[in-house]
Amino acid sequence: MSEKNILVLARRDHAEAMRVAAGLTIFGHHVDLVFMDRPVEESAENAANVELLEMCDIAPQTTVAALADDLPLLDAAALAGAIQAADITLSL
Repeated sequence: MSEKNILVLARRDHAEAMRVAAGLTIFGHHVDLVFMDRPVEESAENAANVELLEMCDIAPQTTVAALADDLPLLDAAALAGAIQAADITLSL
C-alpha cells in the first residue's frame, strides 16, 4: 500500500476523529486533522486523545474561531485547499 495524504474532518465526533487520525498513521500515511463545528470538549478522553495525536506527529488545525488561540485557524479557502490536496478525506 502506498503512502496517502489523508485529511480527517472532525465534525460530529471529535474523539472518534482523533482516534481514527492516529490509527491511520500506523500504515505510514500522512494525516492531517481539522476540528470543525464547535470547540473540542474538555474531557479525560479527549485529553488522552490529544496525547495520542502528539505521539503520532499530527498537528490539528481548526475552522472554529474559539480554538484559534490554540490551533492554526483555516478559513474556507484554506479548508478547500486542504481537501483538494488530500488523496482521501474522511468526515467524522
